Amino acid sequence: MAAPSRHNDALDSGRSSSAIRWVRDRFRPSKPKVKLPPLSPGRWMRLVGWRHAVIIIGCLFALYPAVWIVSASINPVNNLQGAKLIPDGATFDNFRELFNNDLTPFTRWLRNSWIVALTASVFNVLLASLAAYAFSRLRFKGRRAGLLTLLLVQVFPQFLGFIALFLMLQSIGSVFPALGLNTLLGLILVYSGGAIGFNAYLIKGFMDSVPASLDESARVDGASAFIIFWRIILPLARPALAVIFIITFINLYGEFILAQTLLRNVDNYTYAVGLRLFVQSEYAAKWGELGAAAMIGAAPIVITFLFAQRSIISGLTQGAVKE
Repeated sequence: MAAPSRHNDALDSGRSSSAIRWVRDRFRPSKPKVKLPPLSPGRWMRLVGWRHAVIIIGCLFALYPAVWIVSASINPVNNLQGAKLIPDGATFDNFRELFNNDLTPFTRWLRNSWIVALTASVFNVLLASLAAYAFSRLRFKGRRAGLLTLLLVQVFPQFLGFIALFLMLQSIGSVFPALGLNTLLGLILVYSGGAIGFNAYLIKGFMDSVPASLDESARVDGASAFIIFWRIILPLARPALAVIFIITFINLYGEFILAQTLLRNVDNYTYAVGLRLFVQSEYAAKWGELGAAAMIGAAPIVITFLFAQRSIISGLTQGAVKE
C-alpha cells in the first residue's frame, strides 16, 4: 500500500510546484521595455520608407484605371476628349440607360454569364476531382506519363484551338442543335473540356496529403473506389475544391475570346462579349454606359474575392506540404 501513497505524494508535489510557478510567473514584475531611439529620416527611408513608397505606388497604379471607370460611369458626356477625373454635372443617367435600352439587354447578359460560369465551374470541379483521385490513389500503367501530358497541354491556351472548337460545335449542332453554335450549352461544353488540367494537378496535391489508411479502412468495410472517393476523399478535399471553383468561376465569368467566337445572337451574349457593343456603336462609343456596365458586372467578382481570399490562400497551401 506504500506505492500508491508515494504516487499520490508525487502528484500533490507536482500540482503544488505548478501552482507556485503560475503564481511566480503571474506576479513577477515585468521587465521595462527598452525604448529605441527614433531613426533619422534618411535611415528610416533606407530601412523602411522605400517599402511603403513601393506599396503606395503599386496601389495607385492598380487603382488608377478603376477610378477612371467610376468617373466615366457618372460622366454625362459620352466621350474621352473632355473627360475629367471629377466630371462636371455628375449623374446616374448612364446606369438608368443601361437597363432601359432594348438594343443592349445588359440584364440578360449578366444572367447568361452567371449561368455559363456557374454551370461550367461545377463541371470543372467535378471532372478535375475525378481525374485527381485517379492520379492520386489508383496505380495504373501510364499514370506518370498521363500526368505529365496534362501539364504539357496546359502550356497552350485553350483559345488557340478556337477554329477546331468552332468546327466541332458546328458539326454537333447539325445533330443536336441545343449543343451547337450560338447556344449557352455549347459554350458550357467547351469550357468544361479544359477541366482536366492544372486544376486536377492542384487537387491531386491536396489528395496526396490525405492519409492512405482511410482508404484501407474503407476497403476493409467493403467500400468500392467510387464510394471512397465520394464519401471520404471528396469531403476532406473541400477546401481545395472551393478554391478551384472560385478561381474557375472568376476566369469563366470574364472570358471573351471563345465566347465571342461561338456566340452570334445578341440575346445569347455573355457579360464580357456584350460590353463590346458599347464601344462599337453605330454613331459613337458609349463610354459612360461602358463604365457603368463594368462597375455593375465587376462588383460581384470583387466582393466574392474579398470574402474568399483567405480560403483561396489556405486551400492552395494545404496540399503543398506532403506529410
